[in-house]
Amino acid sequence: MMELGPNDFTAHIHPVLAVGCADYGRPVGVWCVRPSGHRASDLHRSRRMEADRVFIAQHGENAAVNRTADGWTISQ
Repeated sequence: MMELGPNDFTAHIHPVLAVGCADYGRPVGVWCVRPSGHRASDLHRSRRMEADRVFIAQHGENAAVNRTADGWTISQ
């Protein structure tokens, strides 16, 4: 079994949730909520970019996160 790094990209409803959101100050695993209290429909660009950076640092440029019936998996 593959050893997971500190940011587990397979543990959440969406892989980008493996990093926190600097724009809204949301922690790892928590979706952003707009000031109105409604769930944001999309994840912030800065959060997606940070997730990409961390993912590549952990798994390399050739790895990918793939959707499965049970959630997510990482292919090398």
